[in-house]
Amino acid sequence: MFSLKDIIEIAIQIENNGERVYRSAIEKISDPSLVSLLQWLADEETEHAGWFTELKKKVKKTINDPKLEEMGKTILLDVIGEQSFSLKFADFSEIQHVKDLFELSIEFEKDTVLFYEMLRPFIEDKDVEKQLNTIITEENRHIRKLQEFLDSQISNVEREPTF
Repeated sequence: MFSLKDIIEIAIQIENNGERVYRSAIEKISDPSLVSLLQWLADEETEHAGWFTELKKKVKKTINDPKLEEMGKTILLDVIGEQSFSLKFADFSEIQHVKDLFELSIEFEKDTVLFYEMLRPFIEDKDVEKQLNTIITEENRHIRKLQEFLDSQISNVEREPTF
């Protein structure tokens, strides 16, 4: 029911929504280290959207029925819209620590993976399913990268001498 192009368009929308939330949050934060981290996260979302845009250029049309293709696309776009998952209710003005910001970002990426995994039962084409798995792998890479940064931040704090 859903084409790979539909799924990629949704991936691009999700990344754009995340970028928009992070850039908006920059205006609500005064701590320079948090502003810097938010800028980095927004830039990462932009990079991810670009990755998906390039992937979309390589994709062949997989649904031959234009009405069915339009219906699938409409359903997905209606579901996502301006959705930013766990970022939607975040009050960035309350975030005081880099750790909290990383944890929130990791949750956003996990929500994204969960969304894609929920699409699996609706995908009939094995090639589309394979590409969806590629997208999920990329999102999981983002989670690992954020988790590594979080772990390094926690390690740095633990190593700092206390007076």
